[in-house]
Amino acid sequence: MPGATLWLRAVALVPLPLLAASLLVGAEWGFVALFYLTIFAFLIDESLMAGTVIKPLGRLESQLIDLVPVLLALAHLVLMPLAVLVLAKTDLGALQWGVVFAAFALFFGTIGTANAHELIHRPGLFRRALGKWAFISLLFGHHVSAHLSVHHRYAATPLDPNSARLNEGFYRFFHRAWWGSYFAGYKVEATRQIRNKRPRNSARNPYFFYHFGAATFLALAFVLAGWKGLAIYLGLAFLCQVQLLLSDYVQHYGLTRAMDEAGRFEPVSLRHSWNAPHAFTSAMMMNAPLHSDHHAHPSVPYAKLRARASEGAPVLPYSIPVMSCIALWPRWWRQVMNPRVACWRAQDSAEQRISAD
Repeated sequence: MPGATLWLRAVALVPLPLLAASLLVGAEWGFVALFYLTIFAFLIDESLMAGTVIKPLGRLESQLIDLVPVLLALAHLVLMPLAVLVLAKTDLGALQWGVVFAAFALFFGTIGTANAHELIHRPGLFRRALGKWAFISLLFGHHVSAHLSVHHRYAATPLDPNSARLNEGFYRFFHRAWWGSYFAGYKVEATRQIRNKRPRNSARNPYFFYHFGAATFLALAFVLAGWKGLAIYLGLAFLCQVQLLLSDYVQHYGLTRAMDEAGRFEPVSLRHSWNAPHAFTSAMMMNAPLHSDHHAHPSVPYAKLRARASEGAPVLPYSIPVMSCIALWPRWWRQVMNPRVACWRAQDSAEQRISAD
């Protein structure tokens, strides 16, 4: 393919009309949305990965692309309550209901969380607030504090709850990462309150908004559609949290930062995140799968991130969605990833010995 242009950078927007149509027109559009997010994405990934070149954006294109995360976040906050209402109140067959529910769960869990992640890294109160409230709508607001203040500082070390250890299965990781990130983020925010001479549970502590926002969304789901609506909302939120932590699990599994004699970890580099430079799903997930470049340069907007494989960034054998499916089967996951981790660690050690000499 000669080059990826504006169409590839905006593929995350395509599910929006499909999902809206599945609620307002007919459930058959849910099948189309689900196909787009799964089989179609896989097939396009396989055809684009090797030959796609990301061309620089012109000024107008850059301005248009800069609006994509904002549009996605606004649509996320509208579609979430609408999906709960329609799924709870509309008389759909079991298959149709399941497909529409799955399509929304995949959209919120892959595109929605990746987009919220992009927004909390961007300057400007409006964009950051959109990203924060997108996470809060998924009952995962604490991820904002934990990701920015803990994960980026301690990634690939034992101090980061969201970095998976070698031989740690996903289900054990999920429990450790969920609660570990919750308390690690709270500790950071409470310390900030004390440093600013305020009570640790001050209303200015972001955790106040995370809890208040979660309670508000839960109440809204109940008001809109009763207990059934609340159950649907909890199901969507839980599946989105699973997908988000699957991404963390996949992108840091088994990679570690060395510690010097003074007990300090080496700086985060391209070597400390797994990458999936598959053009279509990377674009669909706001280039979050180009994870090494993001950790090395967290302030760089998503459209400017690069794979960096030629510069030493480790690469996964399949896209993030495919690797996430494999991670649900721990034995299969270890068969696929443990040899790669061992190879990477040996290569990393050799490079460090050469640098020391």
